[in-house]
Amino acid sequence: MAEKSGDSLATVLVAGAANLTIALAKLVAGLIGGSAAMLSEAAHSAADTVTELLLLVSVRRSGKPPDERHPFGYGKAGFFWAMMAAVATLVGGAGFSVTHGVHEISHGEELGNLTPSYVVLAVSFVIEGVSLSKALSQLRAAAGRHKIRPLRLVRITSDTALKAVLFEDAAALVGLVIAAIGLLGSQWSGSALWDGAASVAIGLLLLVVALILIQSNLSLLIGQAAPRQVETGIRAVLLAQPEVEEVVELLTMMIGPGSIMVAAKIDFCDEAGAAGVEIACDRLDRRLRDRFPGVNLVFLDPTPTRRG
Repeated sequence: MAEKSGDSLATVLVAGAANLTIALAKLVAGLIGGSAAMLSEAAHSAADTVTELLLLVSVRRSGKPPDERHPFGYGKAGFFWAMMAAVATLVGGAGFSVTHGVHEISHGEELGNLTPSYVVLAVSFVIEGVSLSKALSQLRAAAGRHKIRPLRLVRITSDTALKAVLFEDAAALVGLVIAAIGLLGSQWSGSALWDGAASVAIGLLLLVVALILIQSNLSLLIGQAAPRQVETGIRAVLLAQPEVEEVVELLTMMIGPGSIMVAAKIDFCDEAGAAGVEIACDRLDRRLRDRFPGVNLVFLDPTPTRRG
C-alpha cells in the first residue's frame, strides 16, 4: 500500500521528541523512588527514542532515487533499518526490563518517594497519547485513500515506520498502566514484588511488540508479495485489456515502503500482432500505475500458452 513518506517522517519526529522527553523524566522519577518499574519505563522510552532515530534513517534511506548500482531503488533499505529499530526495542527495552524486574523480585528494594513517579506517569500518558493520536490520524487518512478498514491496513501496510510508531506508542500506553499498577501494589502491600512483576510484564510486552515488528520487516526484506487484494486488482486490470487472452503468471513484490513491482507473463490474442502487443503493453503499464499509485515498476512478458 502506498503511503506518503512526508506523513511518516512527521509521525516519527513527533514520536521521537515525545520519547526523549519522557525517558529523562522517568529516569529521574525512578531514581528518586527506587522503582524498578519506573526504571524499566525509562529504558522503554530510551529504546523507543533509539528506535525513532533508526526509523528516521529508514524513511530517509528508502526515499533515495534509483541509480546505476541500485536500479530498483533503495526501498528495501527502509525495511532493514526498521528491523534494526525493532531489534533495538528487543535488546534495549525488553532485555533491561525483564532482568531488572527479576533482580528486584529476588533481592527486594525499598521504595522511596513515589509522588514524582505518579506525576511522570500521568504526564507521559498524555504525551504518548498525543503521539499515538498523530499516528492514528495518518493511519485513518491512508485507510480512507485505500478504502479499507484501518486495522486491515495495519496488517498489510509496507509503511514500516508508521506500523512501528503505532505498535510502540500503543505498547507505551499499556506499559504506563502496568507501571502504575505495580507502584500502587507495592505501596499498598509494602512489598517490592508488585513493582518487580510490573517491570517483568513491561519487558514481556516489549518482547512481543519487537518480535511482531521483526517478523513483519523480515518478510518484507526477503521479498514479500503485494497484498492479495492488490494482486487481484492487478490481475483484473490485465484481463480487462481486449488483447489479453490469459494471464499465465503474475508476480508482485514490495520493493520499498508503498512501492510495488509487477511482473506478468501474458498470453495475447494471436490477432493482436506484434504492433498490437506493444501498444497493449504500454496501455497496461499506464493503467496499472494510474489504478495503483504504489506500482512503480511493470514488466510484461508476452508468453503463449498451449491451446487445443
